[in-house]
Amino acid sequence: MRKNTCLSLFLSLAMLMFMNACESPSGQNQPTSTAETQEAPEYAIVIHGGAGTITKANMTPEKEAAYNQALNEALDIGEEVLKNGGSALEAVEKTIMYLEDNPLFNAGKGAVLTNAETCELDASIMDGSDQNAGAVAGVKHVKNPIRAAIAVMKNSPHVMMAGTGADQFALEQGLDTVPNEYFYTERRLEAIRKAKAREEKTGMIGQRHDEKYGTVGCVALDKNGNLAAGTSTGGM
Repeated sequence: MRKNTCLSLFLSLAMLMFMNACESPSGQNQPTSTAETQEAPEYAIVIHGGAGTITKANMTPEKEAAYNQALNEALDIGEEVLKNGGSALEAVEKTIMYLEDNPLFNAGKGAVLTNAETCELDASIMDGSDQNAGAVAGVKHVKNPIRAAIAVMKNSPHVMMAGTGADQFALEQGLDTVPNEYFYTERRLEAIRKAKAREEKTGMIGQRHDEKYGTVGCVALDKNGNLAAGTSTGGM
């Protein structure tokens, strides 16, 4: 097996890609085609930790190392699932759960707070194997919103649930729930208070264009050729 790993700083650590390809055994007949010299990926996974929001101006060598380590750990989780024959959906779920649990990212614990200094979380999932989808919006107590989105997709007739009803559905599905304060971090609390102070002074929120893209995301291709994609975020 030949393993090619590509880790790039794209939009200040926004995007990482991992691909794993198998060579055909020696002596095996190769199909004749214009692409016969190319290897088809056995499986693949792509993640991002907040496209456009992790700017060089706010980055230090220590922060960069922390983001790189966290993103590599997320890739390892997804790759382990795919390497062992797991589904793309499972790989996306476990990868995003890790990112939701890591306070570096705007998803789950450590997500951006609302203007009311509470945490409201969104997540969505799409499964190419059956072309199904699910999402939750504005949940306040689901520890891992990506799991709630998957539950909506698998266990309800709906595509999306929001607010209190989505939290209640997640509880009924046996998903882990937490107090809203679980999601808080000092960094996010300080950031929202600074933003509110600017708004009070200028009468404008003053959000930068790139700040609109603070999510985490994952796309995976499994050994059966199925794709799945998911995203999770918090925010004002």
